[in-house]
Amino acid sequence: MDTWYQLPAEEVVKKLQSSTSGLKKELIPSLQQQHGKNTLKEAKQKSKLAILFAQFKDVMIVILIIAAIISFVVGEHTDAYVILAIIIGNAWIGYAQENNAEESMRMLQQMAAQYALVIRDNNPTKIEAKELVPGDVILLEAGDIVPADARLLEVSALKTEEAALTGESHSVEKITDAIAKEQLGPGDQLNMVFKGTIISNGSAKAIVTSTGMHTEIGKIAGLLEVGEQQTPLQKRLAVFSKQLAVIVVIICAIVFGFGLWRGEPAFLMFLTALSLAVAALPEALPAVITIALANGARRMVKQKALIRVLPAVETLGSVTYICSDKTGTLTQNIMTVEKFRAVPERDELLQQAMLLNNEVRFSEDGTILGDSTETALVTYALEKGHTKQEAEQQLPLVDKLPFDSVRMRMSTLHQAQDKWILFVKGAPARVVEVLAGKYKDQVPKWLDVNRAWAADGLRVLFFAYKEFEQKPAVITEEIEKDLDFLGMAAMIDPPREEVIEAIKECKTAGIKTVMITGDQPLTAYAIAERLQMVKEGSKNTRTGADLAKLTEEEFSREVKNIFVYARVSPEQKLNIVKALQNNGEFVAMTGDGVNDAPSLKQADIGVAMGITGTDVSKEAADMILLDDNFATIVKAVKEGRRIYENIRKFILYVLACNLAEILTIFFAPLFGLAIPLLPIHILWINLVTDGLPGLALTAEPAEKDIMQLPPRPPKENLFAGGLIPKILFTGVLMAVAVILTQAWAANQGYVVQTQQTIVFTLLCFIQLGNALSVRSAYHTMFSSKLFANIGMWGAIVLTVVLQLIIVYLPFTESVFKTNALDWNAMRMILAVTGLCILGIELIKLLTNRMFRKK
Repeated sequence: MDTWYQLPAEEVVKKLQSSTSGLKKELIPSLQQQHGKNTLKEAKQKSKLAILFAQFKDVMIVILIIAAIISFVVGEHTDAYVILAIIIGNAWIGYAQENNAEESMRMLQQMAAQYALVIRDNNPTKIEAKELVPGDVILLEAGDIVPADARLLEVSALKTEEAALTGESHSVEKITDAIAKEQLGPGDQLNMVFKGTIISNGSAKAIVTSTGMHTEIGKIAGLLEVGEQQTPLQKRLAVFSKQLAVIVVIICAIVFGFGLWRGEPAFLMFLTALSLAVAALPEALPAVITIALANGARRMVKQKALIRVLPAVETLGSVTYICSDKTGTLTQNIMTVEKFRAVPERDELLQQAMLLNNEVRFSEDGTILGDSTETALVTYALEKGHTKQEAEQQLPLVDKLPFDSVRMRMSTLHQAQDKWILFVKGAPARVVEVLAGKYKDQVPKWLDVNRAWAADGLRVLFFAYKEFEQKPAVITEEIEKDLDFLGMAAMIDPPREEVIEAIKECKTAGIKTVMITGDQPLTAYAIAERLQMVKEGSKNTRTGADLAKLTEEEFSREVKNIFVYARVSPEQKLNIVKALQNNGEFVAMTGDGVNDAPSLKQADIGVAMGITGTDVSKEAADMILLDDNFATIVKAVKEGRRIYENIRKFILYVLACNLAEILTIFFAPLFGLAIPLLPIHILWINLVTDGLPGLALTAEPAEKDIMQLPPRPPKENLFAGGLIPKILFTGVLMAVAVILTQAWAANQGYVVQTQQTIVFTLLCFIQLGNALSVRSAYHTMFSSKLFANIGMWGAIVLTVVLQLIIVYLPFTESVFKTNALDWNAMRMILAVTGLCILGIELIKLLTNRMFRKK
């Protein structure tokens, strides 16, 4: 790869077979054929049909399709139609999401310059940026978007805004001299400009070195071609679906074989086994998960977090690492004067110098425009009670000597009544070398202060002045001599106050936060220390240059212990995320710039900034923070954990209930009892008794100590924490209670249809009691807020009313094959229900003591 920044400008021109007067027009066609258009390659798009078919690959969906076919075969058409509706609804939601295809490449193209001012045959010509070729000489002015990567030939006070590409929080001053250092990232190549960045000040002539996919932004576009990441929930549900499929097949085989052994007709046993298999499937699970995620997404929007990819709602509840960009994410993205010190009795004069010695301008609405450092100085002076208008009236501008990268100073000459005053600001070392006057002997003290401030990550500027009795004839570099020291100011892009508390809460929740930025190491570490991301004095910071020296094995080992990365390239950001994932971590990556897009897409969940974020970063992300507030992520983590726990609660509820139905149907005949449930009863329980409380569980408030628990281990399965024992014991308890009650009913002389009605109603009521118990995974139903979930009580009341209608309304009795129950039967049902609820609560208490991690 050509390191253009290391070569003198003349050699770059020669190597590109060009000249300072531009390429000859007759060479352009062959160069365009050789290098192609100055555009970015568009991402491959899936066809709409491929997206649609992809929605039916999930194991659970395949099982449900089989269940629908089985339901049609056994004549349960209503069940089949409901299952098909669930399948189609889920497929449509998934299709609608994927059809909003990733538009990162298109957004990158929109960001790039559309036109360029190019010199060809020594004539300036405006052309479409896509027609540029290496060797073209381009002219750049303030406000321009750079159309291609280019080596600077001439500059006049040139500064560029590169935050979107490199993460640099302030304007970058450009030079034309060659830079001898090797392996510099784009942020340190000060004699280069890059496609997609913005000229914030001055003008330049440059020669194009790279176009299209060979530019820095093109390399980022190439990095965006990473595979889609499965969310933790998707991974866990995939395992669960396969396990469930095996269980269903085993149930079918056992029931079918047992029936044949008892001498039952083969076809009847086949239909019975298939019916039981359908009963075992939690048909409502995909719908409940979709609704849980959708409701969670709606709640998160109210908290300023917009979800682009629905499964990402839950993913934040699983993350173990949050890798955060600095500029605009952890910080305010506004350079601010934090420290100010003037020589005695010169505070006001220093503030006037800050207000006047700059090239800022004001828009019609009063917004300050210009270099971020200079706007910070002006803002500080304005906040101290000065106004630009008054300052210019008191000290009108006479002339100025702009900043350049050699002097590293800027001077402005002002008339002060019958005298003239020169204000000079610049880099401390360059201002010190032109000082004289009574404060010169104090220079070592001021330099010590400068070093202390710089060590805190502050950007320091020195100010000096000189008074003249007569107006200088010409303002040149010679005038910047024998200056009196005026004072100093230090700036930083300050951290957001609320982020400190958010990071503390992340630590409590067992989540590690890491800063990954393109900014300077000192600045990055200073911000990390203020945010309490690192221990004071640890100095555990790594730069992109440090990372480049590590082997892959060393990098994988080191990544566990580094919490601040500075001056890293987009590819290195991507590698950091990959290394953490290879170590078994679930990674959330936040960012706002083009440079963040590849790592946002690679991360388990990418989080973009909604206000300061580029379109590219938003399109690559799964979630967008509408308020650009890191603290919002913590709220999203809590919501994600809540959703996952509620899905687990539903699985516990529905599988325990389905197990109870299967055991009841299987074992009741073994004890000489009649068939306890008819197909219509199973259908009703599955669709209503399971469904309504199940949906209500998705709105269950978060457990009160949910953010004191560590993240779920990345490889933890869906049934961890004692879920399987809870399902088994609860299912067995309910089945035993139902079978004993049926035996009691048979002993009381109730006819078979009445026995079935008792079993049907008892199962309905016990399951509703189970729904109340599973509302809290770790606490008793009485210690948690019993009436916090009004939706659950609504579902219970509605289900009870519907059940009583089925039992007591003559019309529904004939449809559902039920008999009206007398008070003796109903009293037994209520008593057994109460005992079962107490039993379920006891099971929860015992399993929590055995399996819950402290």
